[in-house]
Amino acid sequence: MYTLESLKRGLDEPHKIFQEVNRLYYRRLRTWPYNRDGIDVFARDWDHLLILDACRYDMFKEQSSLPGTLESVESRASDTKEFLKANFHGRKFLDTVYVTGSPMLHRHRDKVETRFHDIVDVWREDGWDEEYRTVLPETMTEAAIQAKERYPNKRLLVHYLQPHYPFLGPTGQENFDLDRLNFEWYKLLSGEIDVSDEVVKRAFRENLDVVLPEVERLFDEFSGKTVVTADHGQVIGERSFPVPIREYGHPGGVYADGLVTVPWLTYERGDRPEITSENLAGSDTSEQDEETARERLGHLGYVN
Repeated sequence: MYTLESLKRGLDEPHKIFQEVNRLYYRRLRTWPYNRDGIDVFARDWDHLLILDACRYDMFKEQSSLPGTLESVESRASDTKEFLKANFHGRKFLDTVYVTGSPMLHRHRDKVETRFHDIVDVWREDGWDEEYRTVLPETMTEAAIQAKERYPNKRLLVHYLQPHYPFLGPTGQENFDLDRLNFEWYKLLSGEIDVSDEVVKRAFRENLDVVLPEVERLFDEFSGKTVVTADHGQVIGERSFPVPIREYGHPGGVYADGLVTVPWLTYERGDRPEITSENLAGSDTSEQDEETARERLGHLGYVN
């Protein structure tokens, strides 16, 4: 059902109406809760799964020089919340530790019911960089190494925030107001943000260039089968379908190629760890954690 608020927003932002038509097409008139053509990441064989947020396959293929075997796969989702729900909801992963720079699972834990052996929320406190308003790639790498040392017999799911906004490279620093509390992609379409598509793509490429060396550090640190993928892709001015509107960002429920075609790079080194499954008591959640998660999602460009 559509709320009065959503209808008002459609009048203020007419492209949202056409976007919803496309969403109904991709979700088979709401009979698909997520992209059922996408892969189940937990059904795949890996010891360490490194997720790059908003990394499309073609950009990764062009820029990555990482060793291993690269293929493209189809994600179950076109945004992070949908990815978590499609892959995590209603399931237990007691053989896996989730190391994440994203507050998204914490923010939507009432809608995404899941359990890991442990969750390392790197975005809390010291893991968050106040200058860039994100978790930097090197911070995530250090957290992943520490988690592996603590849990040598667990699968490791490591969720980097890059190449997702905020932009860390010189192009992003020069062309975007990084002091904004959120980033609304539709303003590129409306012209409220006067930046060309090529500049946005360059900023994304620079973010990818920042995170790839940190991924390679984990290749050198970890023994076993390590896979690099993405939760979803990103569109920058491409036409959608069936209504051919230009799209920016990663709208949920829109399964265009640029949004759901993601990398799957497999790299094997040394002996594989012996994985065990067991419970571990989770940490308590406070109201302060909830407020922090909401605030930091805003910094990452999510409108709360």
